Amino acid sequence: MAHLVLTVVGDDRPGLVNALAEQVTAHGGNWERSELAELAGAFAGIVLVDIPDDRVAALTDALSSLDGMLRVTIHGGHPTDAAPAAVRSLEVTVLGNDRPGIVRDVSAAIAGHALSIDTFRSRTLEAPMAGGTLFEATVAFRVPADTDAAAVTSALEQLAGEIQVDLTVA
Repeated sequence: MAHLVLTVVGDDRPGLVNALAEQVTAHGGNWERSELAELAGAFAGIVLVDIPDDRVAALTDALSSLDGMLRVTIHGGHPTDAAPAAVRSLEVTVLGNDRPGIVRDVSAAIAGHALSIDTFRSRTLEAPMAGGTLFEATVAFRVPADTDAAAVTSALEQLAGEIQVDLTVA
């Protein structure tokens, strides 16, 4: 089986997910996991598909026929069955007044400890009482057993004070 990571983008309209799913299914693929969203009138996402090796070329051709509706880029994925032993998962929630640089600062604090982000979800929303715009993000990453989780937590807490956001580490 081949593991394919599909990135998709197009103007948002009804039927986009179905058009993609129809092609995956028609070629014997299995839709394993996805993150899809409408953002400012565009539809974008990433999908993990497992497909028999001998059907990859046919699926690739079929997905190119969606151009005009969806632009699909195909990346070869790697099986993740061999997960590293003794890994601790951390999830950080950031909430504060929106300003440029929050994502850069939070991701730099994590990357500075040689950790890779598994998921990063963010949004802006109106502040109900104070007015203005709030930034909210949830970031998940794994910390190997031989890495000091307290060090990255401390770095994130220090950063939260500097950029004046509330930070919750779970």
